[in-house]
Amino acid sequence: MYVIAVYDIGEKRVGKMLKLCRQYLNWIQNSVFEGEISEAQLKILQARAEDIMEPETDSFIFFKSRNAKWIDKQIVGKERSPLDNFL
Repeated sequence: MYVIAVYDIGEKRVGKMLKLCRQYLNWIQNSVFEGEISEAQLKILQARAEDIMEPETDSFIFFKSRNAKWIDKQIVGKERSPLDNFL
């Protein structure tokens, strides 16, 4: 599945969350990630994120799609982290 993940988390935990998310998804810009991920990997990511988060103040949102082709992405301004896939 294709996922866009967005988090809003306390300043002290941002580094840990960034490092975790980069293991599973492509970093797009501050607190925004996207990419293909399996359902099992997504569940692991969510569980590990919950260990970092403070549930009273932090949030993590996942937008899921069956395939990236169903998402029309338009970038205005500078693209922070272009996705270049070299094979």
